[in-house]
Amino acid sequence: MKDSHRSNEKFDRRNFLKKSGKGMGMALGVSIAAALPFKTASAAPGNSNSLPYPFTLGIASGDPLHDGVVLWTRLAPDPLNGGGMNPHPFPVQWEISEDPDFKKVIQRGIEVSKPQLGHSVHVEVSSLKPATWYFYRFKAGPHTSPSGRTKTSPARHSHVDNVTFAFASCQNWPTGYYTAYQHMAKDDLDLVIHLGDYIYEGRHNSTGVRPIDKDFPEIYTIDDYRNRYALYKLDSDLQAAHAHFPWMVVMDDHEVDNNWAGDIPQDPDKQSKEEFLKRRAIAFQAYYEHMPLRRSSFPNGSNMQLYRRLSYGNLVDFNLLDTRQYRDDQANGDGWDSPTPESMDPSRTLLGEQQERWLLDGLAASQAKWKVLAQQVFFARRDYGFGPIKENYSMDAWDGYPGARQRILDFLSEKNISNTIVLTGDVHTSWANEVKVNFVDTNSKSVAVEFVGTSITSGGDGSDINSNTAQILQENPHIKFFSNQRGYVRCSLTQQKWQTDFLVVPYVTRPGAPVSIRKSFIVDDGKSSLQQVNAEVPAPV
Repeated sequence: MKDSHRSNEKFDRRNFLKKSGKGMGMALGVSIAAALPFKTASAAPGNSNSLPYPFTLGIASGDPLHDGVVLWTRLAPDPLNGGGMNPHPFPVQWEISEDPDFKKVIQRGIEVSKPQLGHSVHVEVSSLKPATWYFYRFKAGPHTSPSGRTKTSPARHSHVDNVTFAFASCQNWPTGYYTAYQHMAKDDLDLVIHLGDYIYEGRHNSTGVRPIDKDFPEIYTIDDYRNRYALYKLDSDLQAAHAHFPWMVVMDDHEVDNNWAGDIPQDPDKQSKEEFLKRRAIAFQAYYEHMPLRRSSFPNGSNMQLYRRLSYGNLVDFNLLDTRQYRDDQANGDGWDSPTPESMDPSRTLLGEQQERWLLDGLAASQAKWKVLAQQVFFARRDYGFGPIKENYSMDAWDGYPGARQRILDFLSEKNISNTIVLTGDVHTSWANEVKVNFVDTNSKSVAVEFVGTSITSGGDGSDINSNTAQILQENPHIKFFSNQRGYVRCSLTQQKWQTDFLVVPYVTRPGAPVSIRKSFIVDDGKSSLQQVNAEVPAPV
């Protein structure tokens, strides 16, 4: 809400709750008052007209198929204190309509929110028409949620002329305002992909850019994780972006613990493997509770099926990858380092054997024009070895697992797989890279391109370039673009070309920043090379 964007005010939860039932529906042109009423819910423990407003965390949809989509909400009348619901199941009504006034409701039903899952609701709607916009909403007790809209994917194997989507990552709440989401919600998109770091697990201080009335320590318990998601999801700009488009989501590290790898925490001297796996199970549950994910992603203890493939007709296959759960530990104690026998061990894996085989088989079998790898960490080589330092790579990225990367690059080359696009988050900066079969040889052919998106807020206001930008580009000639500004990335696909626009905001430490296109690139069908299509001067959106 607007009041939460005033930098001279503390976060006022009561004021937010009074207003959070308004506005979102209006932003979509939906009049709740004019909509058809829901049927009365059957009685259940805790179901009464005394229920305080429960839809404080908004609504969302996700994982669109050609005939269905997931609808999500979570009942949380007291969101920053565990949710505030009674420890009993509670019936939640939902309906989906072909029009924003809900005069053409085509399906409705009741899902039970369970206390074991934080009173979250996941509705897997089916029997919908492909490539169609729908509108949805929920009701609990006397309260109706804001309305959202969502869109199914095109029919399987159908001819698709175009798709437009955005991707984003890294939204550290205390370091800035989610202005990029405010602009994203107004964009003309079919879907949104979130590449991870939806929350940050570390300490949140009351002295941050967005003041809160108390400090939040690092999170470990299920209530800790739920409260942290609630803090983030109370943001009205994030709620608007969720309400306007279906999302595909995958996690990175901060949804659990910074730089975790498989069953190994960042600080094994402070967390045993057993303690970390318990924490991972809690974090996975909280992630599921707050994301529009299907039952196929329901966590099984400390395991969670997150990698999956969603297709948009014959135009694009989205391969959503999990680069945390199955990886070997970072080499050389993590951090940045020169290659060592440990990091260069060809048996090391970032995806795990099963996921890697799934990915390669899917790339080989794909009939889509474009093949997307939506993943978390920097894929192309990124050498920070300036001056007397010969080579210096991030051990947390694919550079720390070069054998695993080379298996993918060789496969793309040997199988003549074209139009592979890698989408990346994590590093809080924007990059555009041509992905070579052999990064040592500048004449080596490119087999893919990579677009790395900056953060929503992580890193603060940022800058256009850094002091070492020129050195980075000189050391890595396959890297064609860098920017240290915040924002999101928009991708527009046709059968003939792919266009990527890097959209940036000049600041996030106060609200109201404008958005502009910092740079645009085109990739032509069949060519793994980048063409710049706009001048250096940012163009207004």
